[in-house]
Amino acid sequence: METAITQLLGIQIPIIQGGMAWVAEHSLAAAVSNAGGLGIIAAANAPYEYVKEEIRKTRELTQRPFGVNIMLLSPHAEDIARLVVEEKVQVVTTGAGNPGPYMKQWKAAGIVVIPVVASVALAKMMQRAGADAVIAEGCESGGHIGEATTMTLVPQVADAVTIPVIAAGGIGDGRGFAAAMMLGASGVQMGTRFLVAKECVIHPNYKEKVLQAKDIDTVVTGRSTGHPIRVLRNKMTREYLKLEQEGKSFEELELLTLGGLRKAVQEGDVMYGSVMSGQIAGLVKKEQTCQEMMEEIINQAEDVLKDCARRCQSFV
Repeated sequence: METAITQLLGIQIPIIQGGMAWVAEHSLAAAVSNAGGLGIIAAANAPYEYVKEEIRKTRELTQRPFGVNIMLLSPHAEDIARLVVEEKVQVVTTGAGNPGPYMKQWKAAGIVVIPVVASVALAKMMQRAGADAVIAEGCESGGHIGEATTMTLVPQVADAVTIPVIAAGGIGDGRGFAAAMMLGASGVQMGTRFLVAKECVIHPNYKEKVLQAKDIDTVVTGRSTGHPIRVLRNKMTREYLKLEQEGKSFEELELLTLGGLRKAVQEGDVMYGSVMSGQIAGLVKKEQTCQEMMEEIINQAEDVLKDCARRCQSFV
């Protein structure tokens, strides 16, 4: 399947794996890239040497393009911005900040830069700054979220910029993939679906929590603090929402979630950890390899689009 994104990134399938902190490491990134998509290593708050090692481990597992997600609010962001140049990483995705200060050095190194955006204004700003594409992420996604839904955000961003748009948030199968294409996207980014990939090294408890999730099992915490995060419901979220309703301070609420994602991902604490997941979790029902997953998505998308074309003939 050839789109503006496959051409830009040199990949076969226009599917990008989300840069999920504590989740997106070398084994998952390499598996997605080997399956024809674009695997992503999450730098998150990790230091220079850790990310450098992850890049080199990924190169041992794949000869295909992969990228690094840089969280720009990280205290190590400047070091990682330099590292991706030194290591000749092909693609950088960014979040939680403005990549402007690093754009010149990245572009000089030939790196494809793709920021995550949650609004039309930010998408236009990123295009002016020199971004090669943008990821328009709706509030259906897991982790830190904006306000607009994918259905409303993607077409507005596609209309507002001339660079390719990648849709993210609430996409977990071929139907979502096809819908994103119809909205004007040239590719999709998925996170929650890849949580249950066989190559994903998160704790089995986390995977099982996603696999057992129903359509109504995600909740957003932190709206009152200005830092909304979508997670699966558990004892921690119930306590958090209770304290939030009582008007507790940001500091008090933060104590409840401190280290929560690591607890869930590495220790398997799905009762008190932060089990970040998108709303599409209710659709995710089986563990597969990245290859199986992506082939299934593309095959379903092709069937959906063909069926849509047949049914639309009645309007001609």
